Amino acid sequence: MSQISEITTSSSSAADAGGDVLVLAARLANGGPVLLTESARVGAEPELDALTALLPTLGFKGALDTVVRVPTAALGGHRQSKLAPQVLVVGTGEADDTAALRRAAGRAARELAGTDHAVFALPADNPDDLAAVAEGALEGAYTWSGRVPESTSPLARITVLTPLSPAPRTLLHRNRVDATAPILARARVLAQAVAMARDLVNDPPAKLTPAAFADRARRAAEDADRARKDGRLKVEVYDDERLATEGFGGIVGVGQGSVHPPRLVRLEWSPRTRGGRAAHVALVGKGITFDSGGISLKPPASMPAMKSDMAGAAVVLTATLAAARLGLPVRVTAWLALAENLPGGKAQRPGDVVATFDGTTVEITNTDAEGRLVMADALAAAVAQSPDAVMDVATLTGAQIVALGERVGAVMGSESMRADVLAAAEGAGEDFWPMPLPAHLRANLDSPFADLRNAPVGNRAGGMLVAGLFLREFVGDTPWAHLDIAGPAYNDKAPWGLTPQGGTGFGVSTLLAFLEQRAAAEAAAD
Repeated sequence: MSQISEITTSSSSAADAGGDVLVLAARLANGGPVLLTESARVGAEPELDALTALLPTLGFKGALDTVVRVPTAALGGHRQSKLAPQVLVVGTGEADDTAALRRAAGRAARELAGTDHAVFALPADNPDDLAAVAEGALEGAYTWSGRVPESTSPLARITVLTPLSPAPRTLLHRNRVDATAPILARARVLAQAVAMARDLVNDPPAKLTPAAFADRARRAAEDADRARKDGRLKVEVYDDERLATEGFGGIVGVGQGSVHPPRLVRLEWSPRTRGGRAAHVALVGKGITFDSGGISLKPPASMPAMKSDMAGAAVVLTATLAAARLGLPVRVTAWLALAENLPGGKAQRPGDVVATFDGTTVEITNTDAEGRLVMADALAAAVAQSPDAVMDVATLTGAQIVALGERVGAVMGSESMRADVLAAAEGAGEDFWPMPLPAHLRANLDSPFADLRNAPVGNRAGGMLVAGLFLREFVGDTPWAHLDIAGPAYNDKAPWGLTPQGGTGFGVSTLLAFLEQRAAAEAAAD
């Protein structure tokens, strides 16, 4: 797994914190930069006054994601400065809210690859801002360890300046509580989850076959379970023979054209509760480890990014592991539907009819609409175990990208679940947009040969919504949300904010926040 930076907090001033680089943020106001952290000025007033005057002359205005490095020696005049040797200033545009801080911290950490120790003097005077800075810095520092040639090492150590951190001498008192400790602990767990999701997406598809993905999930679950005393993390892998025997026709059909047979992974986090009932949330992730489109072959330009078609399963897996590592008092059953969609001699054909786990028959009209087939099986299996809610995550449709672009995900489903997901996403700093499931589009799925067809023939209108309507057929009355992350799951353009090129881990933070909300709601009800 890719390396995670070390992170600590300090209540020291910027002048006393040391480090190789001091990180500051500036927003754009009245055409010029305004430094955001007044507390960083303590003991460093001359240098930061000089920096404020110098920035405009360097062409830095505080625009979003812009950075500038300044040698501290250029700020101290004839006096020996106590600040780190370099100052890095990152722009937040016109915003100075929590989301802006998370993005700025990530942009700075990404810029500081190869650096040993950076001190972040961004606003972190309350728990929400501290969490945003810590999460942004850790996620922004990510580099994929599998790159050949090897990437520059990520930023090794991060110190976040915050008045919430106790002075060193107060830690000697037994009753003194470090309020930053749980915030940093959660930030580390989240960063590990996001990094693992990114690693899985970035792996070459020849390496990450369905069986290899299932093995990675099993080993990660076993490793996380060893340290748990507040619950149990169990994993079960369905191989291709079991899938066929137990009626998972959607997954079997999609995977039958590949020499790498499909898998279904069921991961369960069961917390120990003191007599109370834990809420039960089922998570379902699309795991197409490579999607050629099958016989309905994709054009060549669409192929390279199709190793990312398993991002939904990566998000579901890593969010579940994070819930276990945090000991969340909510039961989670995660289902990873894994297959490789290739046009081999045994491949599924347009015109075939398959039967899914719940007995629904589906006419195949487009073998490139395969994700909804594996998800149908997994959703049906998930709701058969009577969860309180079910959420699926998938890089499901190109229509999602057409509708919302490459940085915003879509959420559909039950009204209450859709609202809960949006609330979780807002707190997590991820962008989701609510989308409808119009009743009139359901007729596009009618088939003369089966209960459903997997895609309309010759009609691309509302493609994202039609796919959502297809999935809705398999959840019954269970409260449900469908997250289509086709755009934001993979970044094939330049990095931005805390987002690298390649796998982004988009959705992990939202799922973890959603599970925390469910745990809190259950505790409040008790």
